Amino acid sequence: MFERRRRPGGASFEHWAGIMATTTAFDRTRLSRAPRVRSLQLGDLTITYVPDGVVRLKPRGWLPAATAADWAAYRDHLDDDGYLVAGIGGLLVERGDRALLIDTGFGPESHPDDPANPLLGKLYGGQLLDNLRQLGRTPERIEAVAITHLHSDHLGWTWSTAPGEDAPPFAHAAHLVAAPEWERRDLADEPRLAVMEPRVRTIEDGESIFPGVHASFAPGHTIGHTTYTITGGDQRLIVFGDALHAPVQVTHPEWSCGIDHDPAESAEHRRRLVEELSRPDTIGYGGHFADVTFGRAKPRPDGRFTWTPVA
Repeated sequence: MFERRRRPGGASFEHWAGIMATTTAFDRTRLSRAPRVRSLQLGDLTITYVPDGVVRLKPRGWLPAATAADWAAYRDHLDDDGYLVAGIGGLLVERGDRALLIDTGFGPESHPDDPANPLLGKLYGGQLLDNLRQLGRTPERIEAVAITHLHSDHLGWTWSTAPGEDAPPFAHAAHLVAAPEWERRDLADEPRLAVMEPRVRTIEDGESIFPGVHASFAPGHTIGHTTYTITGGDQRLIVFGDALHAPVQVTHPEWSCGIDHDPAESAEHRRRLVEELSRPDTIGYGGHFADVTFGRAKPRPDGRFTWTPVA
């Protein structure tokens, strides 16, 4: 059952109020369009995807194991120009007045397509703060920021400032980063990490970071890549970060990303993750999954799986 609801501040959003059911038919254009605000309820937790921007990924470079014939078969996953559309944003977890934000988008930057770059096309961010306010949640009312890994499209608002401000919007909040990821932050080759360093608190595998939210180390994409499992009622949501970048990887978990730190480890984790996402009590959150951010892995007769949105 879908409901159109209105949050404080006037924003409407898609809210999934019956997540035990699985959507079996949906508008296929969602696989290749920019994401919108979507929300679901897990017990007393409200979970909302908050867009910040979009990056257009070059499919042959981003998933190098996929062939031209593969992309012809999965043409509906690409936009009209042949790119994978990857959303960039954060996941807002609310329990009453309390709130946690997982990842912070790219921030107020944009980069044009560089034909010489085999991985990335046009990239832009900057919408996260406005979308949060439309949801009635100002940055000051977020108590902590949890990071999946140290790539700039997940960290933008940890170091960027809004116009007229002299500090990043979440400067008051603890920044939670997996201990092995932070210890090897040199691998990120990102000088702006120094801005967030005073606020970083390292976390351990299995640690509870917010009511109903636990961290799990899932290296592969990066050395300390982290997933977050959110449990509410009789359901759980797995925030899998960049373990998967596109819904097509649910069908082909053997397709590793061109920038994975350890492609073999990443692929093995993906295989286990997809099995978990096929459980009836489990939903996945794919932050880069175009406009199908919340979904499940639906088994197919051939033993593979298909990503099926639930919100």
